Amino acid sequence: MIESIIRTQELTIRFGGHTAVDHVSLDIAPHTFTSIIGPNGAGKTTFLNLLSGLLLSSSGQILFKDQDVTKLPAHRRVRLGMGRSFQITNVFPNLTVLENVRLAVQAKAGVHYQLLHHHRKYSEFIDKAIALLETVYLCGKSEQPASSLAHGDKRKLELAIILALEPEVLLLDEPTAGMAVEEVPAILDLLTRLKADSRTILLVEHKIDMVMSLSDVVVVLANGKLLAKGEPQQIMENEQVQAAYLGGVFQ
Repeated sequence: MIESIIRTQELTIRFGGHTAVDHVSLDIAPHTFTSIIGPNGAGKTTFLNLLSGLLLSSSGQILFKDQDVTKLPAHRRVRLGMGRSFQITNVFPNLTVLENVRLAVQAKAGVHYQLLHHHRKYSEFIDKAIALLETVYLCGKSEQPASSLAHGDKRKLELAIILALEPEVLLLDEPTAGMAVEEVPAILDLLTRLKADSRTILLVEHKIDMVMSLSDVVVVLANGKLLAKGEPQQIMENEQVQAAYLGGVFQ
């Protein structure tokens, strides 16, 4: 068994004169729930974008299952087993909830659309899509257009689409962003269930109570640099971390 499913070595990206991620070396163990926190502008989302291939680094290295993926485009990393969500939902609004997931299942199977075959012919894809919708508590809304869903349900649909691709690692960027308070518990419950399945999850999230309740490991970035890494309680008691948050977040 590999010790680190993801490893970064001196990972750096610069935009002009600004260094958004600054020589970050980090190991992510398989089957762990790791959260990345930090003040606004710390480089959290940029770091996730580097891991997923949406951005290419200025220098440094990214290893996924001991394979160098530093220069691979995003779609190649998806095929290797990385699944990525975004702060803004990424679904097909004019398709039904079921069709969104069914297309992802079909894509994973490598079966392309055939003009003369009705999609209902592919019953195994539909069955798997329905099972995924049950996982994210959306089965009762399968025939609704995705555009009609509440924001929280769109985030759940996006997770179902990602899960359809059967990733070994889930890279989740603020899955509760923009949600009403009453929508958050459903996402928290879903993340708890995914963690119980021993999935490898890397989460960027501002809700510190959620981070501390879910995480095996918490990583703190500040000004693009790795400030601290440890168990939740260690991070809560870390004076450097508290200073980075101006002494407020863990009080």
